[in-house]
Amino acid sequence: MNIMQNVDLAGFNTLAVPARAAYFVEVTTLDELQEALAFSRQRNQAPVVLGGGSNVVLTGDIDGLVIRLALRGVECSEHGDERLVTAAAGENWHELVCYCIAQGCYGLENLIAIPGSVGAAPIQNIGAYGVELSKVLESVTGWDCEQSQLRTLSAEQCQLSYRDSIFKHELKDRFIITSVCLRLSAIAHPEVSYPALRAELSDPEQASPQQIAEHVAVIRAAKLPDYRREPNAGSFFKNPLISAEKATELLGQYPSLAHWPMPNGQVKLAAAWLVDQSGWKGRREGGVGIHPKQAIVVVNYDACSGRDILAFAAQIQADVLRKYGVTLDIEPRVY
Repeated sequence: MNIMQNVDLAGFNTLAVPARAAYFVEVTTLDELQEALAFSRQRNQAPVVLGGGSNVVLTGDIDGLVIRLALRGVECSEHGDERLVTAAAGENWHELVCYCIAQGCYGLENLIAIPGSVGAAPIQNIGAYGVELSKVLESVTGWDCEQSQLRTLSAEQCQLSYRDSIFKHELKDRFIITSVCLRLSAIAHPEVSYPALRAELSDPEQASPQQIAEHVAVIRAAKLPDYRREPNAGSFFKNPLISAEKATELLGQYPSLAHWPMPNGQVKLAAAWLVDQSGWKGRREGGVGIHPKQAIVVVNYDACSGRDILAFAAQIQADVLRKYGVTLDIEPRVY
């Protein structure tokens, strides 16, 4: 295990925020992870764990140890028509989706081209184009820092909901995901209910997983900027959930408000619509701005600090709250 000092983290977060880590290590095995955690304990400092760095905002230098999870490996087992795919936390999510499709393991095709690592997927309960990870998650294995042992949690125990999970609450900073098990299928069950996807498919009901993946990738590329050219963390704001009563009130004032009724009686609003209608789409302040084609993507054009990015986002949140009475929460984790 090679612990480095004073490491630039700009290349390890997709917002390209300039920050430095006092100590930095890339771990490729469970033993190395335990060694890294012991290093942090000796210094009485909680470590910061990074995967692909696609869902974080670094607000300054990190005085302790940054652990970059680089655990690798994918295994697939057959159970009738079901396929259990177990992937290590450091695997690239997009590459895993491509691998599964090539192996005839279906269910992830709508989630192609999402940046980041496999280990981050359950934390966010990633979702796109009509599918959430919760639909296919079997279990999550990780290192429990309090119990000093590996634990496996069932999908139910992970408490997945819209962009949320137990890993953001009770197990935050305690449970380091090391692998994820997915229950996929050898039989294709295309999910083509999402309007933008359905409109792209010539025959939605007969679309193959490969065709769905190809079209989702094209749609994402057209709507979302490549972080390697325009540094961003994907969707910066969550789609807010509000009560049915509040939704009725807003729709009375704004009939074009994009919204989706949810099974629990709440209504999900489109954060992009709220930001756009508040006048922020394409707007820049200094080196930070909202992308001109996607109103919930914050772009760090000039290597600004995380504090600058959050200050910019706070202005948008304040405007949306003032105009619509709706609170916009941000998706990335702030360090």
